[in-house]
Amino acid sequence: MKIYTRRGDDGMTGLLGAGRVLKSAPRVEAYGSVDELNAVLGVARAQDMNGWLAASLDSIQNRLFAVGAELASTTPEALATLERIDAASVAWLETEIDRLEADLAPLTQFIVPGGSPFAAALHVARTVCRRAERRVVALAQSDPVSPEVVHYLNRLADLLFVMARWANHRAGVVDLPWQPGPPSGA
Repeated sequence: MKIYTRRGDDGMTGLLGAGRVLKSAPRVEAYGSVDELNAVLGVARAQDMNGWLAASLDSIQNRLFAVGAELASTTPEALATLERIDAASVAWLETEIDRLEADLAPLTQFIVPGGSPFAAALHVARTVCRRAERRVVALAQSDPVSPEVVHYLNRLADLLFVMARWANHRAGVVDLPWQPGPPSGA
């Protein structure tokens, strides 16, 4: 099978189910943002030199394929053939948050994204996740979207934040607190 088909040369793409839409359509923006998140998580995993969160990130990346497929589906028949995001998927994310937060001091202020390369990559993934969430919420304004997909992305962004803090903690890197006010030396 060739990687190129030339079917998208007109700016249209096919969906799971009937029809073709513009590549700029809200549905494509939504599942495209989830795909981008999955790729950014691959970059984060590459920074996890010790494999601290490899199993969790692997599970998340696999679930994101299910999210993307669900968002690309336009018919009940197509949806019926898919693995769907459900409350158990969201609960698993919450369990991971609780597990990692048990190792962390309570958060008392905003922190500046960064720290170790692994934590910094997780912070980038968190922001891409929030964008994907916004795209899915926008899609839901015009097309049916399972609320569990929105819940999953919302909770995943929370987990990625906690993972970044945990990665810094594990690496012995202190999170930098946000310092409001004018720049130092000003």
